[in-house]
Amino acid sequence: MLPQEIIRRKRDGQRLSPQEIAGFIEGLTSGTVSDGQAAAFAMAVFFNGMSRDEAIALTLAMRDSGGVLDWSDLPGPVTDKHSTGGVGDNVSLMLAPIVAACGAYVPMISGRGLGHTGGTLDKMDAIPGYVSQPDVARLHKAVLETGCAIIGQTAHLAPADRRLYAIRDVTGTVESVPLITASILSKKLAAGLQSLVLDVKVGNGAFMEKSRDATALANSLVEVANGAGLKASALVTGMNEPLASAAGNAVEVRNAVDFLTGRFRDRRLEDVTLALAADMLQSAGLVSSNQDGMRRATETLAGGRAASVFGRMVASLGGPADFVEKPERYLPKTAVELAVKATGNGFVTGIATRDVGLAVVGLGGGRRHPDDRIDHAVGITRLLPVGAEVRAGEALALIHARTTAAAEAAAATVLSAYAVGPSKPAAEKTVIRRILPRG
Repeated sequence: MLPQEIIRRKRDGQRLSPQEIAGFIEGLTSGTVSDGQAAAFAMAVFFNGMSRDEAIALTLAMRDSGGVLDWSDLPGPVTDKHSTGGVGDNVSLMLAPIVAACGAYVPMISGRGLGHTGGTLDKMDAIPGYVSQPDVARLHKAVLETGCAIIGQTAHLAPADRRLYAIRDVTGTVESVPLITASILSKKLAAGLQSLVLDVKVGNGAFMEKSRDATALANSLVEVANGAGLKASALVTGMNEPLASAAGNAVEVRNAVDFLTGRFRDRRLEDVTLALAADMLQSAGLVSSNQDGMRRATETLAGGRAASVFGRMVASLGGPADFVEKPERYLPKTAVELAVKATGNGFVTGIATRDVGLAVVGLGGGRRHPDDRIDHAVGITRLLPVGAEVRAGEALALIHARTTAAAEAAAATVLSAYAVGPSKPAAEKTVIRRILPRG
């Protein structure tokens, strides 16, 4: 069928067959479908949605637009996690080695920063020598020898997704649940996983600010993944404040190393990391219950095995062999540090989290345009959490910048993002709900 006929049928609210969807995606990959046709298709899906079966067909077609990694020679289960993105969300850096140290294999294919949210791949690029986009042979070797590898999407995995996402990004169709679902899951299916746990963020620092929207996306991801043959579950977690007390690239890597070695752990970050680890271990079949998974993950972290795995992974992919022991020797730093000082006494009652992320972008730690270079050294540390008591003149956060002018601009943004009031607010749940496959 002609691409324009498929677009017309979806425009008119009709259901597309798997063959129609596969044909359209094949044309998208080969170039016989134009950018205009792809944009029209995305807009038709945006307004009319897709059934579960259509979303499964779209996901599988996008997976099949490229190669699929083969892990059949690994002696254990292959699993991964995906987050929908937030501020101070460096969970992957701790989660992959924790789960690998428990006996799973975690080829964690991660992305760059998007908008106000940080990208795991940008964080790993802050480590000197680390090859974040290795060839398949090096990736396989790293996973086999260390249990995990945090890397970027290779060119031959789900190429249709790369083209369709670029078009969605400039046509106002990013927020479509079936298109988000297919984009995420096509890459994970192409990674050759046996199970997947999804971390769907909700709050003022997430792409999904409303609980009903985050829950709808989480349900869609779980249902479509399972329908496509991938065992999956999801957690909906809060993003009404930065997850870690650091936001940026090198500063979040340092925060992760401190977490793994026990030097310092943010409470909310620990809650989310261990909850995801427990789900991953259960989905991978390494534990019989979520409670047992939590116990295994906690013991592995406390015993130092996860820190050891992270160090070996970094070395295997070209980074310094003593990175975990001496991160300050290798991570880039800025010349300017500026404290953001509270103007009154009280408690932190709220944080405009998206603005904190945008402050990092303004410093150069994120991208305004896709081809922008990242400054890995800049960022924000010592971010006070909601509920913290503060007095006038005390620091709400610490800015790391290249220039005084950049630091002052970021400090003004962060100061306006913090609300301070006379009463300590009630603590919000960090892990809001758990979504398991039906049946």
